[in-house]
Amino acid sequence: MSSQRPSPIDAEAPPRNRRSDRNLLQRLGPYLRRDSRRLSIALLLLLPLAIAKAVQPMLVGQAVSVLRQEPSFPWLEAMAMTQAIQALVGLLLVTVVVGLLLQGLQSFMLQSLGQRLTARVRADLFNHALRLGLRFHDHTPVGRLLTRLTSDVEALAEVFGSGAIGILADLVTLLVIGITMLLIDWRLGLLLLGSQIPSILVVIEMQRRYRIANYRLREALSSLNGDLQENLQGLEVVQLFRRARRNSEQFRATNRTYRQAVDRTIFFDAAISAVLESVALVAVALVLSLGGWFVTRGTITLGVLITFIIYAQRLFDPIRQLAERFTVIQSGLTAVERIDELFLEPFDVVDRATTTPLTPQRSRGGEVVFERVSFSYRPDEPVLQELSFHVAPGETVAFVGPTGCGKSTVIRLLCRLYEPQQGRILLDGVDIRDYPIPVLRRQLGVVLQDTFLFSGDVASNLQLDEPLDRPTLEQFSHDLGLDDLLCRLPQGLDTELRERGGNLSSGERQLLAVAAVAIRNPRVLVLDEATAHLDPATEAKLQRDLNALLRQRTAIVIAHRLATVEASDRILVLQLGRLVEAGTHRELRARGGLYAELAELQEKGLIRL
Repeated sequence: MSSQRPSPIDAEAPPRNRRSDRNLLQRLGPYLRRDSRRLSIALLLLLPLAIAKAVQPMLVGQAVSVLRQEPSFPWLEAMAMTQAIQALVGLLLVTVVVGLLLQGLQSFMLQSLGQRLTARVRADLFNHALRLGLRFHDHTPVGRLLTRLTSDVEALAEVFGSGAIGILADLVTLLVIGITMLLIDWRLGLLLLGSQIPSILVVIEMQRRYRIANYRLREALSSLNGDLQENLQGLEVVQLFRRARRNSEQFRATNRTYRQAVDRTIFFDAAISAVLESVALVAVALVLSLGGWFVTRGTITLGVLITFIIYAQRLFDPIRQLAERFTVIQSGLTAVERIDELFLEPFDVVDRATTTPLTPQRSRGGEVVFERVSFSYRPDEPVLQELSFHVAPGETVAFVGPTGCGKSTVIRLLCRLYEPQQGRILLDGVDIRDYPIPVLRRQLGVVLQDTFLFSGDVASNLQLDEPLDRPTLEQFSHDLGLDDLLCRLPQGLDTELRERGGNLSSGERQLLAVAAVAIRNPRVLVLDEATAHLDPATEAKLQRDLNALLRQRTAIVIAHRLATVEASDRILVLQLGRLVEAGTHRELRARGGLYAELAELQEKGLIRL
């Protein structure tokens, strides 16, 4: 379990070099263009919807005027009162039905558009995260990354489902209602439109504060997810070392920080609603006061006053919705901002622009050369310092040395999981940076100490990216000595594996890992402490498979046990990132250097190489 805890969210702030909202939304432009037809239809429905909403209060006001026998539309005055009321009710019903149908169609298209957009963004974000180098993943907790791939992406669906287009709809509605009010009576129209100014100013300021609070909320949620993921992954350590109470206290602190961040966003959201409600009530009171005075003087009819009272309510509905949608938009922009930060993360390991589809030369068969390679994970802590060595085709070379001397780093650099700061690495006489990454890794077969198996059946874990038909896979399994293992499994190759192969033993997982590598027939075999956690019987079985796999292949071996090291053609001894000794087991024992000292300590059971 890591002892480092996330810093308090109050100390976290949105990035200093924020991109503008316009630049953030431009990130989504290519995704929206793929659904331009749906978007265009949704936009075209805005005007008829707004007209339907603007006409309804006017029809109610005309009904009041007809009942009071006040001046109304000329075509209504030509009808009898009963016919006029029936006509107005029919028109009102038509506008309601048409509005509901258009609203339903628009909502469906917008929700569909939002889901299609988020599905594409999530897929691209996932692919981007997979291509990012190990440097990024080393310092990014999995829980934080999952938050960006899930809840942050989901926020985009809200933006386009009820946010961005909704704001346009509200603006169009406000425009149509404003024009209609001014045409009916410009004095009351200006009064209502003027009452919007203070509410708009308050909303703008509150939204600015909400944006900052929402960013901190997202960061707090990332910390919360990171805590959950870390504790669930380290559950065995938590229970064995009785860390449950302490970790629960730490989680409560993280959870409290998240709750405080949520409370702050709720405060701004509630404040916006309260302000709008207050202004709406004041606007209605002003319309009643001024409009009532106009009615008593005969300047306007009671029907017109009723129309404006309804407009006062209708006018603030889009404002309320605008405030709510601005809240959604701010959440969405925060999510886009965080997603954009991930998209802007550079790839540490990329193909050169001049890379050609090279393949390693078969005549050389897996020659590996390190030329003055220097590397460090952090600038102040060098791991490898001008390391140079040569591995001939078909040679088995073992690396030994104290913990932290750089053995595993050699493998990571050879596989281009990291790039060296200095020097170069050659495979069959060609700089590995000149190979396309898939081609390079296709030539390297890596068996790690901690085997990772995916959820799924045994066959898919053996195939991975190798397109093999079932008869060929079965023949490979037989040739690789997997018959005993497959017979023990309930459905053989079709046996479903739990997460990380939890229903298999360590030895069985390692056997499958070796088989998956053997199927690919690599030129260079890399063994990173592949037998470190196996019992002697399983190790002997696995060692026989490895010996068969090592024939006529270049092999780079990192091992703790002398049995594996002694069988190597040559042993390279590393200390503090430098090559200090090289030779066979006997030569190095006779030399009496670091290797002899380490071997003697291991024979006494004091250390493992």
